[in-house]
Amino acid sequence: METHLADFIRDTSAGREAEAILRKCVHCGFCTATCPTYQLLGDELDGPRGRIYLIKQVLEGVAPTERTRLHLDRCLTCRSCETTCPSGVHYSRLLDIGRAVVEQRVPRSGMDGVLRASLRELLPRPMLFGTAMKLGQMVRPFLPAVLKAKVPPLSSAGVTLPGGQARKMLVLAGCAQPSMYPNINGAARRVLARLGIALDEARNAGCCGAVRLHLGDEAGARDNARRNVDAWWPQIESGVEAIVMTASGCGVQVKDYGHLLQDDPAYAAKALRVAELTRDVSEVVAAEQARLLELLAALPSGTPLPLAFHAPCTLQHGLNIRGVVETLLGAAGFSLMPVADSHLCCGSAGTYSILQPELSSRLQANKIAALTAGQPSGIASANIGCIAHLQAGTELPIKHWIEWLDERLTS
Repeated sequence: METHLADFIRDTSAGREAEAILRKCVHCGFCTATCPTYQLLGDELDGPRGRIYLIKQVLEGVAPTERTRLHLDRCLTCRSCETTCPSGVHYSRLLDIGRAVVEQRVPRSGMDGVLRASLRELLPRPMLFGTAMKLGQMVRPFLPAVLKAKVPPLSSAGVTLPGGQARKMLVLAGCAQPSMYPNINGAARRVLARLGIALDEARNAGCCGAVRLHLGDEAGARDNARRNVDAWWPQIESGVEAIVMTASGCGVQVKDYGHLLQDDPAYAAKALRVAELTRDVSEVVAAEQARLLELLAALPSGTPLPLAFHAPCTLQHGLNIRGVVETLLGAAGFSLMPVADSHLCCGSAGTYSILQPELSSRLQANKIAALTAGQPSGIASANIGCIAHLQAGTELPIKHWIEWLDERLTS
């Protein structure tokens, strides 16, 4: 695509990156076939091709409007279009650049601005968010249905196996997961302990930065990344094997630290090293599959529990991990139900379910219908946001796949 960027961005690192991405796009339209919002709305400007055209206009000097911002806001950043694109267009990077420019040119006001500012300040702070979540869980039976759906019941992290494992890895606690679903990291610790790996949390690590980045606070996202790099660096220097992510959304963000901090001379090299060491928990377990099969072989056999697996967009499109979790669950004796349109987003998408509730609820309903069509006994996923969002729409138990595996190993 021929591009003539305006002076304000042409010679910046963002401008050079945007121009390279735009020149790759041939406007073939394959991306529209797998875009959730285009399928729902049928508007070219609510698909990747149309949004790319809008961003190109803005970067070439056309003044954006609130309508421009709305079409960009409606994007889930699911990256399904990137998986589909035959030209390798890195749409999500272009979207981040375009959104940042539009955010500066068309400032938000009213409740939209207040809501986004509140989310930016509340969600990335584990202590603040955890306190608010605990209060919500205490009064959950009395909450209105719309709020009750966002607050899971109280749960615990479960019993941790004894230590003594020879291998050491770090795990990110994250910002929302410790208070909403503490058993996810608890289950990961127990499963990996059986495989000879100890998981440790760095005391000062916190939010990965994805919330701030996708709400237009790039500076705040970089601050989150620097804090985590600092928290992990002593263990990295001591030879820790990997940094494990139990939320695929966090995994995508941390894997991108090298890009996020590329212009920071004090952190660029460290950020690249962190990205290199980052592994989704499925990659760690899959690498130890031989030992896992030995453990499973010693368990009593029984009727396979039918499960449906929801592959989060951040897992299949962001991290490009496909089929790994399904293979592990199958090896553990679960019977996996087929899921139609498994490439499509569930509508969670970070804060999307709060900021775009109407579109999000339609995507949620479609996804639950697809997941439950085979009449499974439960649903597995790999990201806290998807789990919470989908659980609000069904009575079927929805758990992280590592929790289902942990339960199987203790049966």
